[in-house]
Amino acid sequence: MNVLFIGGTGTISAAISRRVVELGWDLWLLNRGTRSPESWNAPPGPGAVHQIDCDISNEEEAKKKLGSLDFDVAADFIAYTPEQVRRDHRLLAGKTGQYFFISSASAYQKPLSSCYVTEGTPLANPYWEYSRQKIACEDLLWSLYRNEGFPMTIVRPSHTYDERSVPLGVHGKHGSWQVLKRIMEGKEVIIHGDGSSLWTMTHNSDFAVAFTGLMGNIHALGEAVQITSSETLCWNQIYQVIANALNKPLKAVHVSSEFLSRAGPGYDFLGGLTGDKAVSVIFDNSKLKRLVPGFCAKIRFDEGIRNTIAYILGHPELQVPDPDFDRFCDRLIAVRERALKELTG
Repeated sequence: MNVLFIGGTGTISAAISRRVVELGWDLWLLNRGTRSPESWNAPPGPGAVHQIDCDISNEEEAKKKLGSLDFDVAADFIAYTPEQVRRDHRLLAGKTGQYFFISSASAYQKPLSSCYVTEGTPLANPYWEYSRQKIACEDLLWSLYRNEGFPMTIVRPSHTYDERSVPLGVHGKHGSWQVLKRIMEGKEVIIHGDGSSLWTMTHNSDFAVAFTGLMGNIHALGEAVQITSSETLCWNQIYQVIANALNKPLKAVHVSSEFLSRAGPGYDFLGGLTGDKAVSVIFDNSKLKRLVPGFCAKIRFDEGIRNTIAYILGHPELQVPDPDFDRFCDRLIAVRERALKELTG
Protein backbone atom coordinates (compact mmCIF):
# COMPACT_ATOMS: atom_id res chain seq x y z
CA MET A 1 0.00 0.00 0.00
CA ASN A 2 1.23 3.50 -0.88
CA VAL A 3 0.53 5.89 2.02
CA LEU A 4 0.87 9.67 2.42
CA PHE A 5 0.93 11.24 5.87
CA ILE A 6 0.86 15.01 6.25
CA GLY A 7 2.69 15.43 9.53
CA GLY A 8 3.26 11.87 10.64
CA THR A 9 5.68 12.33 13.57
CA GLY A 10 3.43 13.50 16.42
CA THR A 11 2.00 11.67 19.43
CA ILE A 12 -0.65 9.82 17.45
CA SER A 13 0.85 9.86 14.00
CA ALA A 14 4.35 8.62 14.91
CA ALA A 15 2.89 5.38 16.24
CA ILE A 16 0.81 4.96 13.09
CA SER A 17 3.86 5.69 10.93
CA ARG A 18 5.81 2.98 12.75
CA ARG A 19 2.94 0.55 12.32
CA VAL A 20 2.66 1.32 8.58
CA VAL A 21 6.37 0.55 8.08
CA GLU A 22 6.09 -2.64 10.15
CA LEU A 23 3.21 -3.77 7.90
CA GLY A 24 5.47 -3.37 4.88
CA TRP A 25 3.63 -0.43 3.31
CA ASP A 26 5.44 2.42 1.60
CA LEU A 27 5.13 5.60 3.64
CA TRP A 28 5.51 9.12 2.29
CA LEU A 29 5.87 11.80 4.99
CA LEU A 30 5.09 15.35 3.93
CA ASN A 31 6.30 17.75 6.61
CA ARG A 32 9.02 20.27 7.30
CA GLY A 33 11.55 17.51 7.95
CA THR A 34 12.42 18.67 11.46
CA ARG A 35 12.20 15.15 12.93
CA SER A 36 14.31 12.39 11.43
CA PRO A 37 13.00 8.79 11.29
CA GLU A 38 15.38 7.96 14.16
CA SER A 39 13.73 10.59 16.38
CA TRP A 40 10.33 8.90 16.14
CA ASN A 41 11.80 5.39 16.35
CA ALA A 42 11.01 4.33 12.81
CA PRO A 43 11.58 0.57 12.47
CA PRO A 44 14.10 -0.70 9.91
CA GLY A 45 11.44 -2.06 7.56
CA PRO A 46 10.05 -3.90 5.71
CA GLY A 47 8.18 -0.82 4.46
CA ALA A 48 10.09 2.13 3.05
CA VAL A 49 9.95 5.72 4.38
CA HIS A 50 10.13 8.56 1.85
CA GLN A 51 10.53 12.13 3.08
CA ILE A 52 8.93 15.08 1.28
CA ASP A 53 10.33 18.24 2.87
CA CYS A 54 7.57 20.81 2.53
CA ASP A 55 5.43 23.14 4.60
CA ILE A 56 1.90 22.03 3.68
CA SER A 57 0.68 25.62 4.10
CA ASN A 58 2.63 26.40 0.92
CA GLU A 59 0.11 24.82 -1.40
CA GLU A 60 1.97 25.52 -4.64
CA GLU A 61 5.15 23.94 -3.32
CA ALA A 62 3.20 20.94 -2.00
CA LYS A 63 1.47 20.48 -5.36
CA LYS A 64 4.82 20.57 -7.15
CA LYS A 65 6.48 18.10 -4.79
CA LEU A 66 3.57 15.66 -4.85
CA GLY A 67 3.79 15.74 -8.63
CA SER A 68 2.33 12.66 -10.26
CA LEU A 69 2.34 10.57 -7.07
CA ASP A 70 -0.86 8.68 -6.27
CA PHE A 71 -1.72 7.11 -2.93
CA ASP A 72 -3.97 4.36 -1.67
CA VAL A 73 -4.39 6.31 1.56
CA ALA A 74 -3.64 9.90 2.58
CA ALA A 75 -4.05 11.29 6.10
CA ASP A 76 -3.60 14.81 7.41
CA PHE A 77 -2.68 14.81 11.10
CA ILE A 78 -2.36 18.58 11.46
CA ALA A 79 -5.40 20.00 9.61
CA TYR A 80 -7.43 22.17 11.95
CA THR A 81 -9.56 24.57 9.89
CA PRO A 82 -11.97 24.10 6.97
CA GLU A 83 -9.60 26.02 4.71
CA GLN A 84 -6.85 23.52 5.42
CA VAL A 85 -9.24 20.68 4.55
CA ARG A 86 -10.20 22.49 1.33
CA ARG A 87 -6.48 22.73 0.51
CA ASP A 88 -6.09 18.98 1.06
CA HIS A 89 -9.06 18.38 -1.20
CA ARG A 90 -7.52 20.49 -3.95
CA LEU A 91 -4.22 18.64 -3.62
CA LEU A 92 -5.54 15.09 -3.22
CA ALA A 93 -8.88 14.75 -5.04
CA GLY A 94 -8.35 12.06 -7.65
CA LYS A 95 -4.93 11.18 -6.18
CA THR A 96 -5.95 9.03 -3.21
CA GLY A 97 -8.34 6.17 -2.62
CA GLN A 98 -9.03 7.27 0.95
CA TYR A 99 -8.50 10.53 2.85
CA PHE A 100 -8.35 10.55 6.65
CA PHE A 101 -9.21 13.61 8.71
CA ILE A 102 -8.26 13.53 12.38
CA SER A 103 -11.10 15.15 14.28
CA SER A 104 -11.58 15.02 18.07
CA ALA A 105 -13.91 13.42 20.58
CA SER A 106 -14.05 16.87 22.21
CA ALA A 107 -16.38 17.80 19.35
CA TYR A 108 -19.22 15.82 20.95
CA GLN A 109 -21.97 17.89 22.57
CA LYS A 110 -21.20 19.69 25.82
CA PRO A 111 -22.90 19.14 28.15
CA LEU A 112 -23.60 15.56 27.07
CA SER A 113 -27.15 14.25 27.18
CA SER A 114 -25.64 10.86 28.04
CA CYS A 115 -22.16 9.86 29.15
CA TYR A 116 -22.34 6.90 26.76
CA VAL A 117 -20.79 8.25 23.58
CA THR A 118 -21.19 6.79 20.10
CA GLU A 119 -20.44 8.20 16.67
CA GLY A 120 -24.09 9.25 16.57
CA THR A 121 -23.74 11.57 19.57
CA PRO A 122 -24.40 15.14 18.33
CA LEU A 123 -21.46 17.46 17.70
CA ALA A 124 -21.70 20.80 19.53
CA ASN A 125 -19.15 22.43 21.82
CA PRO A 126 -19.79 26.07 22.78
CA TYR A 127 -16.80 26.13 25.15
CA TRP A 128 -13.82 25.35 22.90
CA GLU A 129 -12.87 26.96 19.59
CA TYR A 130 -10.62 23.97 18.79
CA SER A 131 -13.64 21.66 18.85
CA ARG A 132 -15.81 24.04 16.81
CA GLN A 133 -13.14 24.18 14.11
CA LYS A 134 -13.01 20.37 14.01
CA ILE A 135 -16.82 20.25 13.67
CA ALA A 136 -16.65 22.72 10.78
CA CYS A 137 -14.04 20.53 9.09
CA GLU A 138 -16.29 17.50 9.49
CA ASP A 139 -19.24 19.40 8.02
CA LEU A 140 -17.15 20.29 4.96
CA LEU A 141 -16.01 16.70 4.47
CA TRP A 142 -19.55 15.34 4.69
CA SER A 143 -20.51 17.81 1.95
CA LEU A 144 -17.57 16.77 -0.24
CA TYR A 145 -18.40 13.11 0.26
CA ARG A 146 -22.09 13.50 -0.53
CA ASN A 147 -21.73 15.88 -3.45
CA GLU A 148 -18.49 14.69 -5.06
CA GLY A 149 -17.85 11.23 -3.64
CA PHE A 150 -14.59 12.39 -2.04
CA PRO A 151 -13.43 9.16 -0.29
CA MET A 152 -13.06 10.43 3.25
CA THR A 153 -12.92 8.78 6.65
CA ILE A 154 -13.21 10.82 9.85
CA VAL A 155 -11.44 9.58 12.97
CA ARG A 156 -12.24 10.96 16.43
CA PRO A 157 -9.53 10.32 19.04
CA SER A 158 -9.94 11.17 22.68
CA HIS A 159 -7.00 11.43 25.12
CA THR A 160 -4.11 9.57 23.44
CA TYR A 161 -0.65 9.45 25.01
CA ASP A 162 2.81 8.07 24.29
CA GLU A 163 6.13 7.55 26.06
CA ARG A 164 7.02 11.25 26.01
CA SER A 165 4.18 12.81 28.02
CA VAL A 166 1.91 11.90 30.91
CA PRO A 167 -1.76 12.70 30.18
CA LEU A 168 -3.28 15.02 32.79
CA GLY A 169 -6.37 17.12 33.36
CA VAL A 170 -4.69 20.23 34.78
CA HIS A 171 -1.23 21.27 33.60
CA GLY A 172 0.66 24.30 32.34
CA LYS A 173 1.77 25.37 28.89
CA HIS A 174 4.88 23.19 28.91
CA GLY A 175 3.25 19.83 29.48
CA SER A 176 3.18 17.35 32.31
CA TRP A 177 6.65 17.55 33.84
CA GLN A 178 5.90 20.26 36.40
CA VAL A 179 3.03 18.21 37.82
CA LEU A 180 5.26 15.14 38.07
CA LYS A 181 7.86 17.29 39.78
CA ARG A 182 5.32 18.52 42.32
CA ILE A 183 4.35 14.93 43.15
CA MET A 184 8.00 13.91 43.52
CA GLU A 185 8.66 16.90 45.79
CA GLY A 186 5.69 16.04 48.01
CA LYS A 187 3.70 19.10 46.94
CA GLU A 188 -0.04 19.21 46.40
CA VAL A 189 -1.43 18.84 42.89
CA ILE A 190 -4.71 20.16 41.51
CA ILE A 191 -7.40 17.81 40.23
CA HIS A 192 -10.42 19.39 38.57
CA GLY A 193 -13.84 18.90 40.13
CA ASP A 194 -14.03 16.27 42.85
CA GLY A 195 -12.03 13.84 40.74
CA SER A 196 -14.96 11.47 40.20
CA SER A 197 -15.75 12.28 36.55
CA LEU A 198 -14.96 9.44 34.16
CA TRP A 199 -12.35 9.53 31.44
CA THR A 200 -10.56 7.29 28.94
CA MET A 201 -6.86 7.16 28.12
CA THR A 202 -5.55 5.40 25.01
CA HIS A 203 -1.95 4.44 24.33
CA ASN A 204 -0.79 5.50 20.88
CA SER A 205 0.36 1.99 19.95
CA ASP A 206 -3.19 0.69 20.48
CA PHE A 207 -4.53 3.63 18.50
CA ALA A 208 -2.17 2.76 15.63
CA VAL A 209 -3.48 -0.80 15.38
CA ALA A 210 -7.06 0.44 15.11
CA PHE A 211 -6.18 3.22 12.65
CA THR A 212 -4.27 0.96 10.26
CA GLY A 213 -7.21 -1.44 10.38
CA LEU A 214 -9.31 1.35 8.87
CA MET A 215 -6.75 2.16 6.16
CA GLY A 216 -7.73 0.76 2.79
CA ASN A 217 -10.92 -0.55 4.42
CA ILE A 218 -13.82 -0.07 2.00
CA HIS A 219 -16.30 -0.20 4.87
CA ALA A 220 -14.68 2.86 6.47
CA LEU A 221 -15.34 5.16 3.50
CA GLY A 222 -17.87 7.86 4.29
CA GLU A 223 -17.77 6.99 7.98
CA ALA A 224 -16.83 8.70 11.24
CA VAL A 225 -15.14 6.39 13.73
CA GLN A 226 -14.01 7.05 17.28
CA ILE A 227 -10.83 5.29 18.41
CA THR A 228 -10.29 4.89 22.15
CA SER A 229 -9.50 2.27 24.71
CA SER A 230 -12.48 0.68 26.43
CA GLU A 231 -10.92 1.22 29.87
CA THR A 232 -12.68 3.89 31.93
CA LEU A 233 -11.17 5.55 35.01
CA CYS A 234 -12.05 8.51 37.18
CA TRP A 235 -9.55 11.36 37.50
CA ASN A 236 -8.73 10.45 41.10
CA GLN A 237 -7.70 7.00 39.87
CA ILE A 238 -5.68 8.50 37.01
CA TYR A 239 -3.65 10.74 39.32
CA GLN A 240 -3.22 7.92 41.83
CA VAL A 241 -1.81 5.66 39.12
CA ILE A 242 0.68 8.40 38.22
CA ALA A 243 1.73 8.86 41.84
CA ASN A 244 2.08 5.09 42.25
CA ALA A 245 4.35 4.95 39.22
CA LEU A 246 6.50 7.65 40.82
CA ASN A 247 6.42 5.74 44.13
CA LYS A 248 5.20 8.87 45.89
CA PRO A 249 2.02 9.70 47.85
CA LEU A 250 -0.67 11.67 46.06
CA LYS A 251 -1.60 14.94 47.76
CA ALA A 252 -4.65 16.00 45.80
CA VAL A 253 -6.42 19.34 45.99
CA HIS A 254 -9.80 19.42 44.28
CA VAL A 255 -10.87 22.64 42.58
CA SER A 256 -13.98 23.10 40.45
CA SER A 257 -13.48 23.41 36.71
CA GLU A 258 -15.48 26.64 36.71
CA PHE A 259 -13.17 28.18 39.31
CA LEU A 260 -10.08 27.04 37.40
CA SER A 261 -11.45 28.55 34.19
CA ARG A 262 -11.94 31.93 35.85
CA ALA A 263 -8.75 31.86 37.92
CA GLY A 264 -6.44 30.76 35.10
CA PRO A 265 -7.66 32.27 31.82
CA GLY A 266 -4.18 32.00 30.30
CA TYR A 267 -4.41 28.20 30.44
CA ASP A 268 -7.68 27.79 28.49
CA PHE A 269 -9.24 25.63 31.19
CA LEU A 270 -12.67 26.63 29.87
CA GLY A 271 -12.08 24.70 26.65
CA GLY A 272 -9.85 21.96 27.99
CA LEU A 273 -11.95 21.21 31.08
CA THR A 274 -15.54 22.44 30.73
CA GLY A 275 -15.38 21.72 27.01
CA ASP A 276 -13.68 18.37 27.36
CA LYS A 277 -12.02 16.65 30.34
CA ALA A 278 -14.46 17.64 33.08
CA VAL A 279 -17.28 15.78 31.32
CA SER A 280 -17.75 12.10 32.13
CA VAL A 281 -17.52 9.95 29.01
CA ILE A 282 -17.80 6.23 28.35
CA PHE A 283 -16.97 5.45 24.74
CA ASP A 284 -18.87 2.77 22.85
CA ASN A 285 -16.37 1.25 20.41
CA SER A 286 -18.78 -1.18 18.81
CA LYS A 287 -18.50 0.49 15.41
CA LEU A 288 -14.70 0.36 15.45
CA LYS A 289 -14.75 -3.30 16.38
CA ARG A 290 -17.17 -4.07 13.53
CA LEU A 291 -14.90 -2.31 11.05
CA VAL A 292 -11.68 -3.80 12.49
CA PRO A 293 -12.65 -7.30 13.66
CA GLY A 294 -10.61 -8.53 16.58
CA PHE A 295 -9.38 -5.11 17.65
CA CYS A 296 -8.96 -4.67 21.38
CA ALA A 297 -6.80 -2.09 23.13
CA LYS A 298 -4.16 -4.09 25.01
CA ILE A 299 -2.26 -1.55 27.12
CA ARG A 300 -3.88 -0.93 30.49
CA PHE A 301 -3.38 2.61 31.76
CA ASP A 302 -1.27 1.70 34.79
CA GLU A 303 1.04 -0.36 32.58
CA GLY A 304 1.38 2.36 29.97
CA ILE A 305 2.03 5.08 32.56
CA ARG A 306 4.78 3.11 34.26
CA ASN A 307 6.57 2.87 30.92
CA THR A 308 5.95 6.54 30.12
CA ILE A 309 7.28 7.79 33.44
CA ALA A 310 10.33 5.54 33.23
CA TYR A 311 11.04 6.96 29.77
CA ILE A 312 10.62 10.58 30.88
CA LEU A 313 12.81 10.10 33.96
CA GLY A 314 15.49 8.66 31.68
CA HIS A 315 15.35 11.55 29.19
CA PRO A 316 16.22 14.93 30.75
CA GLU A 317 15.28 16.78 27.56
CA LEU A 318 11.64 15.92 28.30
CA GLN A 319 11.80 17.37 31.80
CA VAL A 320 10.72 20.89 30.86
CA PRO A 321 10.18 23.11 33.92
CA ASP A 322 7.21 25.44 34.13
CA PRO A 323 7.79 27.84 37.06
CA ASP A 324 4.83 30.04 36.09
CA PHE A 325 2.43 27.12 36.39
CA ASP A 326 4.11 26.03 39.62
CA ARG A 327 3.49 29.49 41.12
CA PHE A 328 -0.10 29.46 39.83
CA CYS A 329 -0.74 26.15 41.62
CA ASP A 330 0.82 27.41 44.87
CA ARG A 331 -1.22 30.63 44.78
CA LEU A 332 -4.50 28.91 43.97
CA ILE A 333 -4.02 26.30 46.69
CA ALA A 334 -3.15 29.03 49.20
CA VAL A 335 -6.27 31.03 48.28
CA ARG A 336 -8.39 27.92 48.70
CA GLU A 337 -6.90 27.22 52.15
CA ARG A 338 -7.48 30.81 53.31
CA ALA A 339 -11.10 30.63 52.15
CA LEU A 340 -11.63 27.38 54.01
CA LYS A 341 -10.14 28.80 57.20
CA GLU A 342 -12.31 31.91 56.95
CA LEU A 343 -15.46 29.91 56.35
CA THR A 344 -14.77 27.35 59.08
CA GLY A 345 -12.90 29.59 61.49
